[in-house]
Amino acid sequence: MTEADVIFPVLHGPFGEDGTVQGLFEVLDVPYVGAGVLGSAIGMDKDVHKRLMRDAGIPVVPFEVLRADEWKAAPTAVIERLEELGEVVFVKPANLGSSVGITKVRDRSSLAAAIELALLYDRKVIVERAVDAREVECAVLGNEERRASLPGEIVPGEEFYSYADKYSARSKAQLMIPAPLEDAMREHIRELALRVCRVLELQGMARVDFFVERGTGKVFVNEPNTLPGFTSISMYPKMWEISGLPYTALIAELIELALERYRLRPGG
Repeated sequence: MTEADVIFPVLHGPFGEDGTVQGLFEVLDVPYVGAGVLGSAIGMDKDVHKRLMRDAGIPVVPFEVLRADEWKAAPTAVIERLEELGEVVFVKPANLGSSVGITKVRDRSSLAAAIELALLYDRKVIVERAVDAREVECAVLGNEERRASLPGEIVPGEEFYSYADKYSARSKAQLMIPAPLEDAMREHIRELALRVCRVLELQGMARVDFFVERGTGKVFVNEPNTLPGFTSISMYPKMWEISGLPYTALIAELIELALERYRLRPGG
C-alpha cells in the first residue's frame, strides 16, 4: 500500500461522509481532511443533527421522524401525526444527500407515495414543514478555532433545489456569491454556522445550509454538509474565494488542519 501524508476524501453519501471511511482512516492511523467519525455520522443523519441543534437553541424547521416498522404497522396513524406539520411538507430519507429521494408534498393524498419513495433509500424518514424561503449557504473552516465565510445564495431553477437542479448540465439554478443580505443578517448567519459546527463536533470544513423565510426574515438551519462539493464551481470554495481565500490556499489550509487534528488526537 502506498503511504499517504494526508487523505483528502472527495466522497458523497453513505460510506463517504457518514463516518464509515473516516473510521477506516482512524484504524489506518493516517491524517485526513474534514470531520472525524462522530461529526461525520451526526452530519449525515438529518434526524440526529436536527434534534441536537434544536436542543442547543439553534432554529430548525418543525419536523417529524418516522421509521419503516411504524409505517408498515400503522400508516394511517403516521399520516395523522404528520398533518400537524401543515399541508405542504418535504419528505426525505434521513441518511442521504444530493436531494436523492426527496419529494415536496402538497396534499395528504400524495404523502404515502412520498414516504414509500424515501423508504427505498433509508429505513428512517424525516418530514419537514415547507417554508417559503431563500436558500443561503455559509462555509466554515477550522478545527477548534473556526471562521465563517461570506454567505452565498442559491436560486433554484426548479421548484426546489433538486438532484437534477444541482447536477444537470441543463440546470437553471443561479449562484449569488456573496448573497445579497443586510449586514446584520449576514453576520447572524455566519455566527449560526459557527455554532452549528461547535454543537455537532465538525472539524476541518463544513458547509452549513440555511433557509431565510420570506416575509418574516426568520433564519432556520437546514443542514450541515461535512464534505461539500469541491470543484472549481462549487459553493464552498467559491464562498472562500470571495472571502479572500483562493482555491490553492484553501486546499493548503485544509491539509494543515488535518495534520493539526492528527497531532492533537489522544495519544498522538
